[in-house]
Amino acid sequence: MKRSGVLLLALCLFGAAGCGDDNTTAPTNQPMVFTAQLSPANEVPAISNAENTGRGAVQITFHVTRDAAGAVASGTVDFHFQLNAFPSTTTVVGAHIHSAAAGVNGGIVINTGVVATGAVTSTDGVITFSQNGVSASAATMQAIINNPAGFYFNVHSPLNPGGFARGQLSRTF
Repeated sequence: MKRSGVLLLALCLFGAAGCGDDNTTAPTNQPMVFTAQLSPANEVPAISNAENTGRGAVQITFHVTRDAAGAVASGTVDFHFQLNAFPSTTTVVGAHIHSAAAGVNGGIVINTGVVATGAVTSTDGVITFSQNGVSASAATMQAIINNPAGFYFNVHSPLNPGGFARGQLSRTF
């Protein structure tokens, strides 16, 4: 009994050592997930009107196809964000990924598709939005993969057309 236990332990150790792959630089077509905690205090300038009370989060999933060299060749993006504790009159009329570091405003690089004519409104104090399959350029997706902190996600409202909640991206998977 003791011998078979030792053999089983040895097989587990050798099997785990031989099968493990900790190489995080190997190209993969697996989805990549980015998140950001959204806050009015992160906007530039920080929000000081009625929409300064809330918070939220976004999850952004990249579905990429890579070329033989491992570079992103194409892909799509899925967005899901949720906001709460904002005034019940808050509506989202825009939501985007922008290119810029914390404390700096930058241009839009990926649009979720939220527009003023299809605003997202509050239900019981919560604003939720999901959009799948958004097109994005391979170069933009690669840039975000290479440096997520150089990009931020924010949401816009009629009261704060420049944005009312923002967060820098962080890769979580």
